[in-house]
Amino acid sequence: MRPLLLKEFTASSCIGKGVAATLESLLEQRSGLKNCDFETVDIKTHIGEVTGVDDARLPENLYKFECRNNRLAELALQQDGFFEAVQQAAERWGRRRVGVFLGTSTAGILQTELAYRERDPVSGALPSSFEYGSTHNSFSVADYIRQRCRLEGPAVAVSCACASSAKVFGSARRAIEAGLIDAALVGGVDSLCLTTLYGFHSLQLSSPSPCRPFDVARDGISIGEAAAFALLERVPDDLDGDSVLLLGVGESSDAYHMSAPHPEGLGARRAMQAALAAAMLEPGDIDYINLHGTGTPSNDRSESQAVTGVFGPTTPCSSTKGATGHTLGAAGALEAVITALAIKHGLMPGGVHTTKVDPTLTAHYIRDNRRAPVARVLSNSFGFGGTNCSLIFGRAG
Repeated sequence: MRPLLLKEFTASSCIGKGVAATLESLLEQRSGLKNCDFETVDIKTHIGEVTGVDDARLPENLYKFECRNNRLAELALQQDGFFEAVQQAAERWGRRRVGVFLGTSTAGILQTELAYRERDPVSGALPSSFEYGSTHNSFSVADYIRQRCRLEGPAVAVSCACASSAKVFGSARRAIEAGLIDAALVGGVDSLCLTTLYGFHSLQLSSPSPCRPFDVARDGISIGEAAAFALLERVPDDLDGDSVLLLGVGESSDAYHMSAPHPEGLGARRAMQAALAAAMLEPGDIDYINLHGTGTPSNDRSESQAVTGVFGPTTPCSSTKGATGHTLGAAGALEAVITALAIKHGLMPGGVHTTKVDPTLTAHYIRDNRRAPVARVLSNSFGFGGTNCSLIFGRAG
């Protein structure tokens, strides 16, 4: 595939709003996880909540989109001058030539959960103020961002569990290569809600402690929320050598099980191999791997086998979910931004909360930060139902 330029990027999660705060947390190996105190949830677990979401305000003309998920999207849109960068891209390419490709898992489902508390006691009808289409609907956040940024190109919402906002990079790439658009706003937004907190608890997948990926005593995930965006464009002739490029996208669907990965990481392995092939790279060309690394016994074991099968036991790798929590449909985009920061600042982030790496896992998991030149990074995102995506990013120079 032809490389694409990450013209701009931003992320907001529990470790910080904007790239400066995110980088600072990574450098200090600081976690944003805390005891769950969200809404009425009564579960012993930890969450990654973004501060200030309830204070974010949508423009009056877009009030029908009012929900936590879209407030989080608006909050992130205002970081790092990203909104202004999108406007500049629209002026440069034309508003019909900039697309929107966003991933989400549960979108604004919290708005539906809140509406159910106000059902008519006799008829059971939901309140008349409830707007399903512009809140709970998976397309809501893509529609909101398109209207908020006054873009007129194609708008797509991808909702395929935890690989959603990694796969949007592939969708945008195909649209650009097909000549449908010249630039794309890509990313992901997922916010805390009762459905995911109680849902993962019912599956016995959530940990009562902050999650500890690849730890010998790992016992589940910590759910977080995040919004992350990037602006993808064709590579210009006058490219800055410090720029970050999307070099490869690899996707697979093994459909092994609805909620468990293939025990030998078959789908994960195929996604990584496809990404390498798309980037025309060999395994030895990758300096660092950002793992999906959720902290569940089966996921980490499966991914370790897949990584070792493709890269061998020496490529440094880690998961940043011990810091951010698992942000579900936003994880791919959030970790793409973290990957870009790793490349720009020569950083391999150590795995927060992991105290003793499981000796039976053969991947080279690092617990402490490493400062070294990082030219190419592979980032993994795997989801329920066997939907897998691996992205490769690299330094232009």
